Amino acid sequence: KRRGVQNVDASGDGTGYSLQVSRHYASEAQKRKEKLKSADADSKKAFVYSFKLLDLNTNLYVAFGLSFKSEKEAYNRAMEMFEASGLKLSSMRLDKYYSNPSDVGKLGPSVNVYVLPKKNATVKGNWAWKRRMFDFVNNTEAYFEEYYRREHSEAQFGADKRWFGWD
Repeated sequence: KRRGVQNVDASGDGTGYSLQVSRHYASEAQKRKEKLKSADADSKKAFVYSFKLLDLNTNLYVAFGLSFKSEKEAYNRAMEMFEASGLKLSSMRLDKYYSNPSDVGKLGPSVNVYVLPKKNATVKGNWAWKRRMFDFVNNTEAYFEEYYRREHSEAQFGADKRWFGWD
């Protein structure tokens, strides 16, 4: 509120923090890829998942979510926090994990969502998804310029991990 943030051009990203010194999130995720997110109970206790929503104009976090279960659950909690904040979302940049019609549709038709479509993406789905795919195909260069503004959230996560530790 002190910074006068009302309309948010956001970038969101999730990561995992290891709860054991002997296991590093990046190496475990590389080994198991998506299987890690639905692994057995022992693996679920090994990481806490975090999702943060960054305002690109002020470089301030406007919402965050945590989960022991999955990055998706952390994302849902962050979005609940954002909705409760009373801020308005103008645009959103997310990675491929959130590149599906249902996630784009949940953000609403007035939000410009920038995601890279998955390999098997189609134009089936809600109108918000179809508009995003139309922009991706017809205005590819401008779309990529907006999408790659999400590097700010990647850089901010890296800075946070260096400051507060990787584990």
